[in-house]
Amino acid sequence: MFAKMMMAAALAASATVAGAETIEIEMLNRGEAGAMVFEPAFVKAEPGDVIRFVPTDKGHNAESIDGMLPEGVEGFKSKMNKEFEFTATEEGLYGVKCTPHYAMGMVALIQVGDAVNLDAAADVKQRGKSKDRMAELLEQVE
Repeated sequence: MFAKMMMAAALAASATVAGAETIEIEMLNRGEAGAMVFEPAFVKAEPGDVIRFVPTDKGHNAESIDGMLPEGVEGFKSKMNKEFEFTATEEGLYGVKCTPHYAMGMVALIQVGDAVNLDAAADVKQRGKSKDRMAELLEQVE
């Protein structure tokens, strides 16, 4: 009986992982939206999906924006010029910036499931060009 329960648990766990996607976001000096961008800058994901930031061009990183993470999610900051990934564990909005290019508008927004923290995320003050770019990204939230 114990073996059957363990097998069932293993199958359930693998089914959860099997349904997860890996979503890549490139860090670019120039993209469709102009200079210093994440592409895509808006991503819709589900809990369990892996978000991978790829430094296609040099000089970029990915860092969470204070106040723009779901409750219970710890902030993150990747190293420069290094691929970085995290698993989206909680529903909500995840705001991301490139530390050296934040004022130039290099921001991204990841919606995982329902946007449960939309009001809090929208209240976060952005700097420079990030203000307009983040406003555009927030308009895409469903």
